[in-house]
Amino acid sequence: MASDGIVERTLGELARLVGGELQGDSELRLSGVAGLEEAQINQISFIVGPKYVRKAHESKAGALIVPPKLRDINKPVIITDNPYLAFAKILSLFVPKPRPPLGVSSKAHIGAEVKLGDSVSIQPNVYLGDSAVLGDRVALHGNVYVGSEVCIGHDTILYPNVTILDRCIIGNRVTIHSGTVVGSDGFGFARDGSSYFKIPQVGIVQIDDDVEIGANCTIDRATMGKTWIQRGAKIDNLVQIAHNVVVGEDSIIIGQVGISGSTKVGKNVILAGQVGVADNLEIGDNVRVGAQSGIHRSIPPGQTVVGSPAVADRDFWRNVHIISRLPEMRKKLKDMEKRLTALESAPDTGLKE
Repeated sequence: MASDGIVERTLGELARLVGGELQGDSELRLSGVAGLEEAQINQISFIVGPKYVRKAHESKAGALIVPPKLRDINKPVIITDNPYLAFAKILSLFVPKPRPPLGVSSKAHIGAEVKLGDSVSIQPNVYLGDSAVLGDRVALHGNVYVGSEVCIGHDTILYPNVTILDRCIIGNRVTIHSGTVVGSDGFGFARDGSSYFKIPQVGIVQIDDDVEIGANCTIDRATMGKTWIQRGAKIDNLVQIAHNVVVGEDSIIIGQVGISGSTKVGKNVILAGQVGVADNLEIGDNVRVGAQSGIHRSIPPGQTVVGSPAVADRDFWRNVHIISRLPEMRKKLKDMEKRLTALESAPDTGLKE
């Protein structure tokens, strides 16, 4: 560490951290990470493809993270198959995630029979309901609401204004960003003549280890049983997940997606922005769904679908190509109609073959 408190690392240390091949001075000392255009001589940057080579040569960065095909750049480099992942690991080293101060604020409400782990951080205006359980090193930022009998695992962080309602279960190393509500009632009503009778929502939400949930999401509790976000899933901002939905391990749910009740999403699925999924469907493992698609049927594993209603991506793009040619096809059809009309109205010469 430098004398002024700035964290420094050698290029050799960074290469070992990311398992990359070093090309250049292993003792070169670096103190930060920056983009190509902003980086200075004491910082490292990265590129992922050939279109950034010119900017890389022009950059003042002291070193670069590059893929193997770009190893010939005239700078010290760390060569790795996944430069973006290496960049993320190095950035985490130089800019660790800040934590609120340890301890329980005198302005927090702590209910009866609450169990707190070691080294917790509970900030002002936090509400902890009766019989809530917090693991070690849990951090609850200001205005977080945790209901009765909620269980939160170790190293979990809830940012300001997060709400976890009664009896929900949150795993270890979970991050939930501001404004998200976990455990609100599922949308369930039974028709009663011309009105609706509310179906009690008596289940829970279970969020497994290493899940991250963005800001202003809503994850509804199950009617019975559980709504289940499985290990490693990543959920973007402004996502709605309805009652009894299952989101499989390591799946990615991108902003403004809505998943209707009792749908099961498999492992390693990607739902791109603004995808809408109907209820009671099954989306298989490793499915990819393009942005703004509408899913109205179950999708077998491994497929890539696009459009509304969603179809296989090759069919979608073929249809798009056909649609782009419709004006030309219409003009040709009208010309053919004119020629046919002219032939039909021509005088009969009486000639025969």
